[in-house]
Amino acid sequence: MAERAARQKHQAITDGRRARGERRRAEIIDATLRVVERDGAAGVTHRTVAREADVPTSLTTYYFATLDDLLVAALTAVAEEYVGQLGAIIEQGRDEIGGLAEVIAAAAGPGRRRALAERELSTLAARRPALRPIARLWRETVADIARRHTTDPLAVDAMVAAADGMCTAILLEGERPDVVKVRAVLLRALGIQDPSRL
Repeated sequence: MAERAARQKHQAITDGRRARGERRRAEIIDATLRVVERDGAAGVTHRTVAREADVPTSLTTYYFATLDDLLVAALTAVAEEYVGQLGAIIEQGRDEIGGLAEVIAAAAGPGRRRALAERELSTLAARRPALRPIARLWRETVADIARRHTTDPLAVDAMVAAADGMCTAILLEGERPDVVKVRAVLLRALGIQDPSRL
């Protein structure tokens, strides 16, 4: 009985440490995204992230040994958020193209910080191979949505390019676009003239 209580106490301590570690790790990732938004990916160092997170630099290097580890974790957090949003739209049986248009349009509003970080880190992936698999995740998810509406590989590529281009344009303009127009551009890229076909 005493041995069982000791095991349970040890498990509770271990679980508490794990939860605290996961929370700290998430805080460091969030701080990294804030640095990327403010200073660009070039501004990310263990020291600047530690300062932003208000933790010792040794803690950032404990959780993320290299700068690539830190950048991959930050890009993964953003990519998984987008994939989660798009996955929820698909699971709910909503208009996937309209949902994608809403996610893209949010880059000019509450989603600007995440979209800016994703663009910055995805561009960095051209020079940092460790980032490439995660950088492709957004494009692959958009392509999966496109394939639900066409079997034409060129149309799939066109929709991915349209989504990427509109995200970039929205970040440059800084104004929230008309979601209906974004949806119409995506449909046109797919070669769908009549939205009632969806």
